[in-house]
Amino acid sequence: MANPKSAEVVVSVRGLTKIFKDFWNRPKARAVDNVDFEVRQGEVFGLLGPNGSGKSTTVKLILGLLYPTKGHIEVFGHSPRHVQTKSRIGYLPEESYLYRYLNSRETLDFFGNLFQLARGERNNRTEQLLEMVGLGKVQTRVVGEFSKGMQRRIGLAQALINDPDLVILDEPTSGLDPIGCREVKDLILALARRGKTVLLSSHLLADVEDVCDRVVIYYGGKIQAMGTLKELLAKPDTLRITTPILPRETLERVLEIIRRDTAADKVRVDNPTQNLESYFLDVVQRARQAAAETSGAISGARVAAYLRAGAREQPPAAEKILERLALPVTARPVAKLPPASRAEPAVNEQKLETLTKAAEAPASPAKPDAVRAEPADLTKADEKLSSLLGNKE
Repeated sequence: MANPKSAEVVVSVRGLTKIFKDFWNRPKARAVDNVDFEVRQGEVFGLLGPNGSGKSTTVKLILGLLYPTKGHIEVFGHSPRHVQTKSRIGYLPEESYLYRYLNSRETLDFFGNLFQLARGERNNRTEQLLEMVGLGKVQTRVVGEFSKGMQRRIGLAQALINDPDLVILDEPTSGLDPIGCREVKDLILALARRGKTVLLSSHLLADVEDVCDRVVIYYGGKIQAMGTLKELLAKPDTLRITTPILPRETLERVLEIIRRDTAADKVRVDNPTQNLESYFLDVVQRARQAAAETSGAISGARVAAYLRAGAREQPPAAEKILERLALPVTARPVAKLPPASRAEPAVNEQKLETLTKAAEAPASPAKPDAVRAEPADLTKADEKLSSLLGNKE
């Protein structure tokens, strides 16, 4: 993440005010009222606030889609209307405005052409982005047939086709399933580690808490709070001590010492819990050991190579979900599960052993275009084995 004191200022907003007027030029609504903030390189900066508080208006002002009534905005040291500056920005709007009769590949090719990318480079980036957002298997379907979540995925891909230095995301996880949300958040963190700057507007506070370095909270067009999440969320009057499981005698001695200096009703002992997202992802990962093919979006792979320019070779642990969930079922590492969760695979192994002993007839010749994890001279039992493991021809 960026060092807020040393990194380059990417977005500078000073005294920003936007007043919407009616037909007779009378002030109708003060959407943004004397706002000041800066966003620095490599930072994930969050815009928070209830509906109508001025977040989307601020984003449109930064993009040069609206003109401010008063105040000053600079993006990379230039006006938001500077054409060369716009080529360094990627934008995902709250609603995906896409051509419904183009498929995924044609959509990305269209946007890549707007940035005057060479055909070879467009094709290369398109391939990488489709795999990254999990649409590689459905790239020939027209966008008009996509669900909202799949439209957000292709929208995110088009926002990154020009390898932007500033990525502006307005509700990027809207309509996505929990796995898709986690992937988008991992992608945001990966972009920030590579020196990209991310401006995130979202109503999902859990998403903001997971990825943002600093946030501003709007209300009534004004900034009501601004700072790092650590500064804003810390409770200075409360202390938490986390330890492994202690023997009862030890715990009693510790509590006795603590109660000497504080009221007994203010001391609480409980077990820490994980959040629901982490638990959900763990359950899905185990269930996918016998996953079937799908006609919808699948979990994306690693961050597109051209977006990883200059990054270290070994991806951080936060990025590995992108590639782990995309592996074939037989190639995924088996999670360490409690005994009850391992019962189902054991039953399958017994069935496979029975089928293998019973099958004696040779298998039919392998199809030349089929993708197999075993040699070509498989027996029928081996085909059933592949079927049970989810490797359908």
